[in-house]
Amino acid sequence: MELEELAKRIVCTVSNDLSYDQRMIRMCTAMAEAGYDVLLAGRLLPDSIPLKDKAFQQKRLKCVFLKGPLFYLELNLRIFFMLMHSECDAIYSVDLDTVPGARLAQAFRRKRWIFDAHEFFTEVPEVVNRPLIKRIWKQVERMILNKADLVITVSDSIANVFKKSAKSHVVVIRNVPFLRSRSVKHMKKNLKKLIYQGALNEGRCVEAYIEALTELEDVELILAGEGDLSMALRALSQRLKVEDRVHFLGRLDPEQLWEHTCSAAIGLNVLEHKGQSYYYSLSNKCFDYMQAGIPQLCSDFPEYRVLNENWDCMVFAAPEAHDIAEKIKWLLHDREAYHKMAQNAELAANQLNWEIEKLKLQSVYESIG
Repeated sequence: MELEELAKRIVCTVSNDLSYDQRMIRMCTAMAEAGYDVLLAGRLLPDSIPLKDKAFQQKRLKCVFLKGPLFYLELNLRIFFMLMHSECDAIYSVDLDTVPGARLAQAFRRKRWIFDAHEFFTEVPEVVNRPLIKRIWKQVERMILNKADLVITVSDSIANVFKKSAKSHVVVIRNVPFLRSRSVKHMKKNLKKLIYQGALNEGRCVEAYIEALTELEDVELILAGEGDLSMALRALSQRLKVEDRVHFLGRLDPEQLWEHTCSAAIGLNVLEHKGQSYYYSLSNKCFDYMQAGIPQLCSDFPEYRVLNENWDCMVFAAPEAHDIAEKIKWLLHDREAYHKMAQNAELAANQLNWEIEKLKLQSVYESIG
């Protein structure tokens, strides 16, 4: 059964700010281009920027609480009441934190239910070492795998875990960017500039990147994102006397982020093994660095290992400052190796892009007809 037959109106729910959710912007745009009526609902935050017009509808939910148990309770109540009063044929829940409200509304309304796991939520560092919290979210995860009509996730490793207990179909839609023009990619690179895209959270090795600067002469670090460690990382850069070489840009819209990434020499994507979510990850930044035509430092984890065996555009580094510094020195000084990896990144980008990946999304609903 085609998606057109299955669901003409799809309501998607996320827990973050719509302006910066590149994956859902791509997903909803692809569904809208295929002729479906799509609404994406997310949060209104104190620093939210105005929404830009998209090919789909957008709605922001304003929560009184911004974090903690009361936030999750309030968010899911708002999602429940929104879905109960929204015209829809299918409900599309993104990550576990939007599931309780969506599932309750789905049970009342008997609509199709799709779940999209952008991460292995029960194995993220904030959850994995808190037994009670992990047990609660595990129950939510179990309910999804038993009840959802379709489960989507971002990597084969996570999909293989879900398939062991899922009664529904599990498919992989990788978090790849749009294909970009060569002229933009070939803008002049700053060969002393490193970039990290993403949340400034535990286990992302951002502390190690800052510490590595003490061993790297004249190298600058761009941090594009915010998170739980934002203030601590700023303090660390001052304590190590590298604050003039660490640039905290905060959250950037996709076009600003793209410009900064293209002008950098190396992308950073090293993780600590703090749970299976990181170990099985396949992040959007990995593909963004490829699209920009720059080599990247990565963790020697399963998904990145497979990619590098095929494309040879990564250098694996341990999650500690000295090894990160040594790998960066090698890349910046071995120009032949650097340019070969940059060329390979561009070749990978021609295959690993949204124009190709979205075709799977537009046909995947056939599996749940």
